[in-house]
Amino acid sequence: MATQINRKHLWRVRMFKTLYQLLFKNENEEVLKEKTKDIQDQLPTIDKLITKYAPEWPLEKINKVDLAILRLAIYELLTKNAPYKVIINEAVELAKTYGSQNSPSFINGVLGKIVEEEKWLSS
Repeated sequence: MATQINRKHLWRVRMFKTLYQLLFKNENEEVLKEKTKDIQDQLPTIDKLITKYAPEWPLEKINKVDLAILRLAIYELLTKNAPYKVIINEAVELAKTYGSQNSPSFINGVLGKIVEEEKWLSS
């Protein structure tokens, strides 16, 4: 079981880093987009949820690290890739490692509101 958890964590780290890189101009953009194709396909839905549940933070004003973490976590919530508590916990851990001092509470707050309000995500 620990191996499965470790693999899932490593996948999340790779996906976060790839999504983060895509927020900047990059000569490998097509390769990066291919790695995150499923997430990229759902960006309109994902970004709509971020905008709805973090209304005081327009997407272009959100710290790029936080935006990449939110996009990954919301994608996982939408695909029910894992229990929502695990997804939120992993997102907060990524924020602690890669984000600013305020990132963990921001990520936790936005994801918590999404799960609380969008009941279909947590069922």
